[in-house]
Amino acid sequence: MDPAKNDSSTVCHVVAMPFPGRGHINPMMNLCKLLASRRPAHILVSFVITEEWLSFIGSDPKPDNIRFVTVPNVIPSEIGRGKDFPGFIEAVYTKMKAPFEDLLDRLEPPVTAIATDTYLVWAVGVGNRRNIPVVSLWPMSATVFSVFHHFELLERNGHFPAEASERGDELVDYIPGVSPIRFSDLSTIVNGDGRRTLHQALEAVSLASNAQYLLFTSVHELEARVIDNLKAKFPFPVYAVGPTIPYFELQNNASVGHKEVNYLQWLDYQPTSVVPLSIGGFWTHCGWNSTLEAVFAGVPMLTFPIFWDQVPNSKQIVEDWKAGWRVKKDLVAENLVTRGEISELLKRFMDQKCKEGNEVRQAVKELQETCQIAIAKGGSSERNLDALIRGISEHTPR
Repeated sequence: MDPAKNDSSTVCHVVAMPFPGRGHINPMMNLCKLLASRRPAHILVSFVITEEWLSFIGSDPKPDNIRFVTVPNVIPSEIGRGKDFPGFIEAVYTKMKAPFEDLLDRLEPPVTAIATDTYLVWAVGVGNRRNIPVVSLWPMSATVFSVFHHFELLERNGHFPAEASERGDELVDYIPGVSPIRFSDLSTIVNGDGRRTLHQALEAVSLASNAQYLLFTSVHELEARVIDNLKAKFPFPVYAVGPTIPYFELQNNASVGHKEVNYLQWLDYQPTSVVPLSIGGFWTHCGWNSTLEAVFAGVPMLTFPIFWDQVPNSKQIVEDWKAGWRVKKDLVAENLVTRGEISELLKRFMDQKCKEGNEVRQAVKELQETCQIAIAKGGSSERNLDALIRGISEHTPR
C-alpha cells in the first residue's frame, strides 16, 4: 500500500535531509529504510537530494514508501569537491536552506517530522519555526560527538590550541563517558586541515541541542558509557539506532563472517574505504560507516586513519574494542609505512596460530554478536527505533 495515498491524518510523513556526501547519505538512507520497514503502511519518507545526487542514486533499490525529492544544484559538484572542501561546506551551509524550505511548502501530505544530518545546522531552525519535530542524525561515533560537545574542557585543560608534536602523548581523560585518549589521537580534528572546519563541527553539535531527538548511528552497547552520559545531559530522547548499514539486505547471507560470504559484492553495494584481506580482515581508513560494517561482519581491522574522526575511531577499534591493529604507529610524524612493514604485519595478522591475532578475532566476534542482539527483537536498536516512531507519530502536522 502506498502511504502517500492514505488519509493524510494517518500518515507519518518524514522528510529526510542528508548532508550531500556519500558517507552521510548512506546512513540516512539506511535509517529511512529501517523506519519504512517498521510501519510500511503508516510511514512515508521524502528523501531530499540535489538533482546531481538523483543522477547518482536515483535508480538504487528502495521501498515503495521512500521517494526521492530534489532541490536544485546550488552547491559545487560532488565530483572534485575535495579540491575546496571548506568551500563546499560553506555552500551547503548558506545555499541549501532556501530551496529546502521551498520544497517543504510544496510537499504533500503535511510533514510530520524532519530527519536531518546534524551537520545541516539550519535544518533545526527550519523545523522549530514550522513546529515540525526535528530528528538530528549524527553520522560519526558518539565518542566524537562527546568530544565536540565538551570542547570547552579541551580549552580549559590547555589542549586547545596545542600542538600534537609537543603534547601528543598527554592523556585527555576528562571528557565524560569517553575513555582516556592521547591528544595525538585528536590532532587531526584540532590542527592542520581539520582546524579549517572545526568551527562548523562545533556549531553543528551545539545546535543539535535545539532538536527534538538526537540519533546515533552506533549501537548502544558499543559506546554505552558515552551515550548514557549524553542521554543524561539532554532534555529530549537520545537514541542509538545502529548499525545504520544495509544489514537488513545482507542478512540473506546467513554466514556473515564466514569464508563463503562474497565481501566484494557487499562492498559494491555499500561503497566504503575498506579493503578485504581474503577472509582475514579489513584494511580500513576507519571511517565510521566502514567501522560499523566491519564490526557487524565480525571481521578484524587493520587501521590506517588519515583525517578528522578516523584517528579517534582507530583508537576505539584498537584500544577500546581490541578489534584490530594499527598499521601506522606514529600518527604525529605521519611517516609512511614501507612495503616490508606491511608484508610482515599482514603475515602476522593472517596467521591463524598467532595469539594476538586470535585475540583480535575473538574480540570482534563478540562485537558482532552484540550488534546481532541489538537489532534482534527486543534489542536496544529495535526498541529505540520503535520509540522514535511512536514519538514522531504523535505529532499532528499543521
